[in-house]
Amino acid sequence: MKTVLPGCGLLATAFLALAAPSFAGEGEGVDFAHDVLPLMSRLGCNASACHGKAEGQNGFKLSVFGNDPKADRDAIVNQSRGRRIMPSAPEESLLLRKASAEIPHAGGPRMKRNSPEYGVLRDWIAGGAPYALSAKADVTQVRVEPPEQIMGFHQSQPLKVVATFSDGTERDVTWLSVFHSNNAALAEVDESGVVSTGTSVGQAAIMGRYLGRIAIFQAAVPRPGPAVAATTGDGFNVIDDLVGSNLRKMNLQPSELADDATFLRRVSLDVIGRLPTPDEARRFLASTEPDKRRRVVDALLELPEYANYWSLKWADLLRVDRLALGYRDAHAYYEWIHDSVASDKPLDAFARELLLAEGPLTEQPAGDFYKVAKKPGEMAAEISQVFLGIRITCAECHQHPYDRWTQRDYHGMRAFFEQVSYKKLDGAEALIIQGNPKVQHPRTKEIINAYPLGADMPDATPDGDRRVGLAQWMTSPENPWFAHNMANRIWAHFFGRGIVEPVDDVRATNPPSNPALLDALTKHLVDYQFDAKALIRLVVASRTYQLSSKPNATNEDDAQNFSRSLFRRLPAEALLDAVCDVTGVPEKFAGVPIGTRAVELWDNQQQHYFLKLFGRPARATPCECERSAGASISQALHLMNSPNLQDKLAHEGGRMAHLATLTDDNRVVEELYLACYSRLPDDGEKKYAVSHLASHASERRKAIEDLAWSLMNSLEFTFNH
Repeated sequence: MKTVLPGCGLLATAFLALAAPSFAGEGEGVDFAHDVLPLMSRLGCNASACHGKAEGQNGFKLSVFGNDPKADRDAIVNQSRGRRIMPSAPEESLLLRKASAEIPHAGGPRMKRNSPEYGVLRDWIAGGAPYALSAKADVTQVRVEPPEQIMGFHQSQPLKVVATFSDGTERDVTWLSVFHSNNAALAEVDESGVVSTGTSVGQAAIMGRYLGRIAIFQAAVPRPGPAVAATTGDGFNVIDDLVGSNLRKMNLQPSELADDATFLRRVSLDVIGRLPTPDEARRFLASTEPDKRRRVVDALLELPEYANYWSLKWADLLRVDRLALGYRDAHAYYEWIHDSVASDKPLDAFARELLLAEGPLTEQPAGDFYKVAKKPGEMAAEISQVFLGIRITCAECHQHPYDRWTQRDYHGMRAFFEQVSYKKLDGAEALIIQGNPKVQHPRTKEIINAYPLGADMPDATPDGDRRVGLAQWMTSPENPWFAHNMANRIWAHFFGRGIVEPVDDVRATNPPSNPALLDALTKHLVDYQFDAKALIRLVVASRTYQLSSKPNATNEDDAQNFSRSLFRRLPAEALLDAVCDVTGVPEKFAGVPIGTRAVELWDNQQQHYFLKLFGRPARATPCECERSAGASISQALHLMNSPNLQDKLAHEGGRMAHLATLTDDNRVVEELYLACYSRLPDDGEKKYAVSHLASHASERRKAIEDLAWSLMNSLEFTFNH
């Protein structure tokens, strides 16, 4: 039977002071590893902004987040001639006097003299400042109580963190825990573990961390008020059932279905990265086939533009960087990606082929990945981030502050890539796998054998190419991350945000907003042998994808639960191509044939002001965040004042020159609206536009150019919606 010892949690200060001596267990004493270390984390002393930063603070340096406790204890007890503590008179110790601000402290007061925190440090110093007492049990796990809660607006919920120890006892360690919210705009948490909501609808995860162990509390904040009416219309597939269930939980009514024109423009931009032509839009809008939306998706997926657009996405993630690779190798690397997408290579096979590349780069261009990520640790971190959605880079130096990954886990993944090197074979560069290099933990000097994330370290690293085992583990249908990550990335592409968001920050403390939905998408991907197109068909066939962006009274503030389509600015390349398509004048890029579209540019070093301004990534990292999706004043001013855009509008061989030859103003206006928006103008728009052309009959062509300019400077043009 477990014993629950009294704790401090969120009780009054006076009770905390009385209860403090029991935090370590009766009669066990106070040591650094079990008692002082979590207190240092709680007080923020070892944070990267304080004494945990690389150079320390005012001569006192701690390991960031307490990842090296022995060194931290030595820094306090022995460094600086041992002046920081005074066992004979603990209250006079510099450590206590600084922390309580009895003498000036740049970090301000971190505790009060009569507080439990003060008592812990005082008793530790008085007891001889031991590192670890043999009688003390180690923590084995922690939990947060309650684990979840439905909360209203402006509501508070105190949390309790309970630690389980190796001797079977449990203790309330709330007052020694660190808290963090993954969505502070929805639910923030103070240092005492009190969660407070605002006026946003959605879900948030609150982490409680104690001695490197984490647990989460999940808050669901539905919209207040009467329950929404039943959803209008039936769901189209399993996605709608799962999204609808979550919307009912959040008390949100989904928007109505988007009209045909909006759907066509949206799905064309999402699948192939270009606008429908006016003729394509006319045919689709005139069609009376009941399954025309499915038919157009099938047609889009077979166009060469599909491979061009999705190759661009993978080239960003896998860092096709001419600066790092050189022209020839970067082009070959991109061509391998493009051929993989064009041939519908399953995502698991795509990942395996990249992971296991070996031999001459002329024959194995996927091996160029290992030239961009030059060091074994970088290879491990980028593979994890791209294919698993897990960021482990920070674990190179210390335990991940918001996840379970340790330095040992990082170097276990790094060990898979220690055999990778390059050499010249018959005058050509080749990727080779050789040797049996050892990996040491940088702090403990322990030998680390290769092992994947979430697994136990084996007794020995397997012989041969270590990457084979990693590839088998990673692309297995049972892998807890690979299929989830691929499904989440595809979903995020079509909705502007992932079910896990950011998409490459998967962790226990950043859970999916709709776990059942992510599981269903993952199952579909696995059932269809990792066929990306099969999942795309499921996603775009859903009612959820086809919802209007026009909000209703219940969902106007919702951006998390997929109750409506979100406005998404067009990617830089797609927007530039849209400008060229509307004006009928292609862009001329240096060193490539005229007519090359922006989404076809594999060279990330291609200098182009428009692409840079609108957020084309530098491919310096594999992070999705490199591509800017936000709008700015500079972008708006460029579209309004760009000489390049004006030249395209006024081009003798462009669309405006052609439209000026038409005598029917109604036809001219319709063509412009179809080209820009994939829809016909409504009566008011047509009347105004036709009136504009009629009143400027003497400068008809310029009037057409002005009308096109105004349409292209609208949100409806620059955003997908």
